[in-house]
Order: sequence, then C-alpha cells, then structure tokens
Amino acid sequence: MDYARLFRLDGRVAVVIGAGSGIGRSAARALAAHGAHVVAADLNEAAAGETAALIGQAGGRAEAESVDIGREEDVRRLFAAVGSHHPSLDVVVTTPSINVRKPVLAYTAGDLDRVLAVNLKGTFYVLREAGRRMAEQGRGSIIAFSSIRAQVVEPGQSVYSATKAGTVQLVRALAAELGPRGVRANAIAPGVVDTPLTRPITQNPAWRQAYADRTVLGRWASPDEIAGAVVFLASEAGSYVTGSLLFVDGGWTAVDGRFVPPL
Repeated sequence: MDYARLFRLDGRVAVVIGAGSGIGRSAARALAAHGAHVVAADLNEAAAGETAALIGQAGGRAEAESVDIGREEDVRRLFAAVGSHHPSLDVVVTTPSINVRKPVLAYTAGDLDRVLAVNLKGTFYVLREAGRRMAEQGRGSIIAFSSIRAQVVEPGQSVYSATKAGTVQLVRALAAELGPRGVRANAIAPGVVDTPLTRPITQNPAWRQAYADRTVLGRWASPDEIAGAVVFLASEAGSYVTGSLLFVDGGWTAVDGRFVPPL
C-alpha cells in the first residue's frame, strides 16, 4: 500500500454536477488538484466554464458542460457526451438542490413539484445514469449530497428535508445493488455552509449567528471545508466505504439543544 498516494486521482475522470458555484466548485477544484480530469457541469454553463478555467490556471485539466438535472433527457445527454470523450467514468458528484421555505400548510403543488424535480428526481436521474456506466466498466464512486436535514428538521423545511432523506435511501439502495459490480455510492450531509443556496440566511445577521451557535465549532463552514470529504470518498482512501452518510456539519447533529448545562 502506497499510503502517500491514497488520495490521488491521477488518470481518473470525475463529473461534478453543480460545479458552477459553492460546494460543487470547491469539489471540482479539489478533485482536479488530486489529479482527476474534471467535467464541470452546471445549469449555468458560463459558471461551469469559470470553474474549468480556475482548474486550468492551477495546472489541472477540466472542461465545462451544461446540464439541468431536473430534465431526464438532459442528464442522459451529459453522460453520453462524457462517454464519447473519455474512456472511463470514475467519479460522479452531484450537488444541486433548491429549497422553498414554507410551512406544510402553505405549500402549493407547484412548490412541491419544483423541489422534488431537482432534489429527488434530478438526483435519481444522475445516480441511475452514472450507475449504469460504472456498472458496465466494473468500478466507480458516486457521491450525492444530502444534508443534516435528512436527520433533523425545523419549521419550513418539510419537503427539502424529505428529499434529503430520500437521497440517502436512494444512495443506500444503489450501493446495495451495484456493490457486487465494483461501484461505490455514498452521501455527504453538510451542515451550515456559506453558499448561494444559504444566502437568504447569511444575509440575516441574527439568523446566521443562531445557526453558527448551533454547531459545536461555533461557526459556518466554507465550501472548501466540504471538499475533503468528496476527495476521500472518490479516492482509494475510501475504497471500503459504500452506502454511508458522512456528516460534515461542525458537530450540529452531535449535540442536543442549545442550552449548555453547568458542569
């Protein structure tokens, strides 16, 4: 075992969906820094191109693609394009999510469809297409993004939380089905991360501080602090990890309540 190379990804092809910003951009840059050829895919192709350019400027290899994971045919097109340009598909990371913060009684059918289309159906499309190609070649690592909301909820987070719990179960089922064919599937559950998705919270000082105080570390994460978990699960360092949910949440789910008792 060459322990010094456990995290290296030289010669591997990694597709990162949601690579145009936030956690996806950090994940793409981290995978490239460890040697992967990255396909940076995003609904915003210009943003994906910016990520690919950043990777190139750092000496890595990357290209940009557009994809709307809420559209089944678009996901199929993406993986067909990757297959036509690359001999293998070694890593797939999918990060996109949307959230409509409303009480259950105020949720409309349109709200429900909008969140389900991206968070659950879109994730399913990616897992299915990536799984098909990796099963054929007999290897690969699939990483989907869940959330602490798969385990703990708050008012206004009903459908988002349900989709994140659903993502975990999709990943576990895929891991069980494709493990015998050499494919690993895992999920990552971030806590509070400063990204475009969380901007409505971070722009409210009281709300931002309340969430920071809820963590053991007393602060929010940057997207770069999630990238290490992606590299771990993508690489040989995580070769015996599949069907797992990895929390990267600053201790949020480890503690019970906000009150600190006198000890």
